[in-house]
Amino acid sequence: MWMLAVFLPLGMRAQDAAPVRDDSAPTFVVPQAELPEHLKVIAYGDQRFHDPKDPKNPSIADPVMRLALVNKIAEEKPDAVMMSGDVPYNGNNPADYDNYVTETAPWRAEKLRVYPALGNHELAGSVEYGRAAWWKAFPELQGRLWYSVLLGDRVSIIQLDSNSDLTPGSAQINWLRQQLAGLPPTVDFVLLGLHHPPVADVQQHLEIDHNPRANEIALREFLSGMAPSFHAAILVVAGHIHNYERAQLDGVTYLVSGGGGAHPYYVERTKEDLYQDINFPIFHYVRIDVGEKALDCTMFKVKDPDDATPVWEAKDHFVIAKK
Repeated sequence: MWMLAVFLPLGMRAQDAAPVRDDSAPTFVVPQAELPEHLKVIAYGDQRFHDPKDPKNPSIADPVMRLALVNKIAEEKPDAVMMSGDVPYNGNNPADYDNYVTETAPWRAEKLRVYPALGNHELAGSVEYGRAAWWKAFPELQGRLWYSVLLGDRVSIIQLDSNSDLTPGSAQINWLRQQLAGLPPTVDFVLLGLHHPPVADVQQHLEIDHNPRANEIALREFLSGMAPSFHAAILVVAGHIHNYERAQLDGVTYLVSGGGGAHPYYVERTKEDLYQDINFPIFHYVRIDVGEKALDCTMFKVKDPDDATPVWEAKDHFVIAKK
């Protein structure tokens, strides 16, 4: 039997998982009765929380923009925040998680539900230590590298671990297959998050090592195979590339949302990218408004990072209709 959702110390609000559940059931459940009629979800990634006084910090992240994003998201009062990985700069450094706790105090004041995905920086250094630190920072996830949240009746949030195997027959992809097969028919939208992108502008000169890898391409192929006949619309949000990109493939919408504060990466945009603005850098978040018939999605960015007071502008807008 599911327990009632509670506010948890580091910002995650979710159902306690039942002691024994099959892989087709959600890991966490937030009852519709605890949610408004129209949901709002914020998605963004690559915050790299780290000591803002570190003299090397400019090459790691922009702490001013990172905090501006945290404050703006708190003002939005979303029903859920999806983070697509690289929450700390170094998951083997406890001080980086301490900095996360300090800077995200406005989220706890608003009692936001926070759902993070594992990035590669969480596991920098010792993978074993990094995972232990991750579970200490987010104790609700103890022992889990991937998980799902049934957010009311109509939205499923699924956070994957792209550090782990996503190829055919892997434990994670088998779990995902069962999760999707077990979704209630009332679910209209799946918001699937992970760190490394399954779809991105393939770079020829800069940050070539951030191009889609075989592991995430396998996930993309899995989604392409099942999405056309699936009853819910799917939005995939990744990070890793410190910029913003949007693409559509086989009925699935793919975002790269890595403008959470980490040192920006310039992107050479390909024709497949549905976002062609060359303005740089793009410190941003994506607001997903869940309507009766569609997801109404807007990317908001800081107009000029050098302004003393951030000015926010809507720079991309798209709609994902329910099936």
